[in-house]
Amino acid sequence: MHYLDLTLATPADNLALDEALLLEAEAAGGGEVLRLWEWPEYAVVLGSGCRLAEDVDEEACRQDQVPILRRTSGGGTVLLGAGCLCYSLVLAYERDPLLREIPSSHGYVLERVRAALAGILPQIEQAGHSDLAVDGRKFSGNSQQRKRHDLLYHGTLLHGFDLLAVGRYLRLPSRRPEYRHDRNHADFLRNLLATAEDLKHRLRVAWSAETPQLAWPEDLVHQLVKQKYSTPEWTRRR
Repeated sequence: MHYLDLTLATPADNLALDEALLLEAEAAGGGEVLRLWEWPEYAVVLGSGCRLAEDVDEEACRQDQVPILRRTSGGGTVLLGAGCLCYSLVLAYERDPLLREIPSSHGYVLERVRAALAGILPQIEQAGHSDLAVDGRKFSGNSQQRKRHDLLYHGTLLHGFDLLAVGRYLRLPSRRPEYRHDRNHADFLRNLLATAEDLKHRLRVAWSAETPQLAWPEDLVHQLVKQKYSTPEWTRRR
């Protein structure tokens, strides 16, 4: 597997790169890749089916100049920023039959991530549909986008994030996992006691991502940003 440790210049660029890596693999057999990135400022990212008005405090975002974007994968709305490491996997279904179905693919990826992080906290467990948590407090949310031959599986790992900031920009979601028990964001979330570099190393080892990816689909990224990720029609479609 290739690895790409790359954070681009804008949140839209970074979302577009995830999709571009999937599209490249699907169209030309671009191969499997582990991408790692961390956006240094706050940015709200809606899941493809999330409703902006229900999930986001737009006035708070406007006051603090926090951008609001939408990704192509499912899952809930998240707040990115310093202390929130993002990982993205492009995986071929032929790797394992478990990847061909949504529930089993969550289990396949999250078990490998859980095992990779067990040296930090051995009591990590999969919670809800696609979370990783310790003692009922979530530190990782994950989602996926699927094509005919490949899928994009991406998620977040909180390792030094200001948990109080989440409640300023995000409302309580209308759909909540049972294990949340109506807790507010700060009481529901937690950080891992690890550095970004430690997390990156553990993920690379877990996925045998040993080969640097020297090129990435720059033209496709620019096209996706222009046609989708920078447009209000896409961001505000729900």
